[in-house]
Amino acid sequence: MLMAEIINGFTGFNRSVQNNPNVEFSHASEDEVPAEETPFDEEQLESIGVKDRRWSWVEVDRSAIQFNVMSTKRLLKPGTRLMAVVKADAYGHGAVEVARAATASGATFLGVATVDEGIQLRKAGLNQPILMLSQPPEEAVPLLLFYQIMPAIYTHEFAIAYAECADSHGLKAPYHLAVNTGMNRIGVRHDRVVEFLRQVSFHRALKLEGCFTHFATADSMETLDWERQMHRFWDAMAAIEQAGMNPGIVHCDNSASIYRYPKTHFDMVRLGIALYGYQPAPDTHRFVELRPAMSVHARITNVMAVPMSEGVSYGMNYRSPGSVKICTVPLGYCDGLTRLLSGKIDFAYQDRAVHQVGNICMDQCMFEVDLRTRAGHRTLDPQVGDEVLIAGPHPSVDCSIETMARRASTIEHEITIGFSHRMPRIYK
Repeated sequence: MLMAEIINGFTGFNRSVQNNPNVEFSHASEDEVPAEETPFDEEQLESIGVKDRRWSWVEVDRSAIQFNVMSTKRLLKPGTRLMAVVKADAYGHGAVEVARAATASGATFLGVATVDEGIQLRKAGLNQPILMLSQPPEEAVPLLLFYQIMPAIYTHEFAIAYAECADSHGLKAPYHLAVNTGMNRIGVRHDRVVEFLRQVSFHRALKLEGCFTHFATADSMETLDWERQMHRFWDAMAAIEQAGMNPGIVHCDNSASIYRYPKTHFDMVRLGIALYGYQPAPDTHRFVELRPAMSVHARITNVMAVPMSEGVSYGMNYRSPGSVKICTVPLGYCDGLTRLLSGKIDFAYQDRAVHQVGNICMDQCMFEVDLRTRAGHRTLDPQVGDEVLIAGPHPSVDCSIETMARRASTIEHEITIGFSHRMPRIYK
């Protein structure tokens, strides 16, 4: 019996067809397929814009990046450098475009996390000093020297390998010393920096260009740990000077510390999450205005009236209350709209909040438009092709990335970095 054979819809269909002697197939060989020229022009195909290939994209406002740099620079004492931290593809915003915008508005250093991130900037024509905020494998040393990327150093073995390679090519080996003041992630321990420098400074190619640490709790209202780290770093820098060595560019402030602790600006500050427009601590809005640079957009791909009590999406944990239209947009958790936010966020459609409903799928998600008439509100009539703001600043709808981060129990960094490059970046 046919039903007894069905394991799944496709298998059952295939078996029923294969076992039916009355069904005939045409098995044309490749030689029998007529060779025709394609009716499409390749150049015309390439000219179809990215926003017309899939109706979801990310917009990045370069003027917001520039505003955030200039707003921060106004708080620094004259001569203090500003590093734009553009690691992780500029927190998902696009490293090259952000670096260009930031340096055009006053950033003089660029910070990355990997060798390839630095190479990308060099190949794009950026010639500002680039500091790699970690120590790469020794095998990457030739790339550092060729592309002029300064590493952070905290092991004797790497320092010597770096210096030896540089010296063999008649080059200097500039670096910044990473100092561990209590975060216990990387770095030479704060009370051993002089010992470390004496171990490696004999090498004529090595050139200490700077020293830095990283604060673990600069955004916390409790200041004890921050103060402990700050004093350890201060003492380490004083010990280097007392030993007759020049620490170079001294820097320790991340975004939160820049605004909360001006006394530690020193020679340079590192602008990370605030570069992209997000307040780095609960109280920093008192000190600086920032403008979010990222927004995520989509167009409606389907609209349907779902009868009362019928479910939507996997698991059907949302059921239609009736008098609603369910609209689909083409982005999902593969694009960085985490499934954890299912049913917890609003989008902005025609300047109104519309609630995301049903489980967010890999490539798509849905939202609800209420068709019931309400005093003072016109009834919305969603159509395929209409634009929807998925995430980003809006004057009247809270679909901000800050809210998304809070409801996903994470931080803005993870949300912005998570938006996949399957969605193209459009720069304004």
